[in-house]
Amino acid sequence: MGETSGMERKGSGGRLASLDAYRGLVMFLMMAEILHLSKVAAAHPGSGFWQLLALNQSHVAWFGCTLHDLIQPSFSFLVGVALPYSLASRAARGESTGRAWMHAGWRSLVLILLGVFLRSVSQPQTRWTFEDTLSQIGMGYLFLFALGHLSWRVIWASFGLIIGGYWLAFILYPLPGPGFDYAAVGVPADWPHHYQGLAAHFNKNSNLAWAFDTWFLNLFPRVAPFTHNGGGYATLSFIPTLGTMILGLVAGRWLRSGQPARELLKRFLLAGVVGIALGLLLHYTGVCPLVKRIWTPAWTLFSGGCCFLLLAGFYYLVDQRGWRRPVFPLIVIGMNSIAIYVLVHLIDGFIIESFKVHFGREVFNVLGEGNATLLSGGYALLVFWLILYWMYRRKLFIRI
Repeated sequence: MGETSGMERKGSGGRLASLDAYRGLVMFLMMAEILHLSKVAAAHPGSGFWQLLALNQSHVAWFGCTLHDLIQPSFSFLVGVALPYSLASRAARGESTGRAWMHAGWRSLVLILLGVFLRSVSQPQTRWTFEDTLSQIGMGYLFLFALGHLSWRVIWASFGLIIGGYWLAFILYPLPGPGFDYAAVGVPADWPHHYQGLAAHFNKNSNLAWAFDTWFLNLFPRVAPFTHNGGGYATLSFIPTLGTMILGLVAGRWLRSGQPARELLKRFLLAGVVGIALGLLLHYTGVCPLVKRIWTPAWTLFSGGCCFLLLAGFYYLVDQRGWRRPVFPLIVIGMNSIAIYVLVHLIDGFIIESFKVHFGREVFNVLGEGNATLLSGGYALLVFWLILYWMYRRKLFIRI
């Protein structure tokens, strides 16, 4: 995220607007959480339309995928896509190898700490957890940066080692015994998403990543000892997240290869279909479940395939068909992804409260209390976009 300098179409001198638009869609989906569509759906229980929208603005309980579940993989994937452009830009400026590594190290550290900072907002003390999107990207970024300088063979071998090694590590970690207290780690004993067989090694808050966090996160000062993450998220997910970034790196290299657009689209579509098929195959054969919350290898393949298809769609419509005007609002968002990520986490409540202060506490209830979040969130989204448009017009782009 944010690493967009030098992102140019080979030989044209213009930006790949498709990447900005794709990034903008991802950020908009994150921003749109402020609409709280689950509350709107609850006020309209008989409406399939609102139920569908609410479903795709929430994460699945464990197995599966909604549109919302593709936000974080797309973040990670696009970091990989941008890297070849960034490396080429730095090389063109004559930047030394040492300086480039220093910048990569600084960027990694800032992303990790920024994620911790945003998780700590409104907390009694620093909340030392590392499952935030920015922290996950930061922890894998130096490895990605190193791979960006290496051959195709090393890149693909590294990808295979990451997803294969992560799967094996989970499988080798022993299953909990019959007396394991699931309630103590926030999982009901009759939870319907418990798996059997090999897949049981990936069950919520009883797996390798959970065990690691019960040691690692307790090394940091805490209000109370860490016992589990309520959603099942884990620090070690940064390892397979690196796999997702590597798939983005592959896509970025393809984009910079100078191949005809038709050939690029074929590659993106083929990679997308193969990734989705392999992920589903691993899940339904019981080898590895498709779980975003702990970023299983099956999820890395499946979500990576989805990212390739989304990239193919944006590349075709925006860069090949020239649909830049219809996606301009997304481009404005995508060109300042770091800025909006931080703003949404820090001032969304302030914006909504300000409207209530100046226009009355009931200002958003004109369509009924059940629809209030549509208005409050919609006004906040407009304010956010206008801030980004102001920055866009003045060429103010936040980079790390």
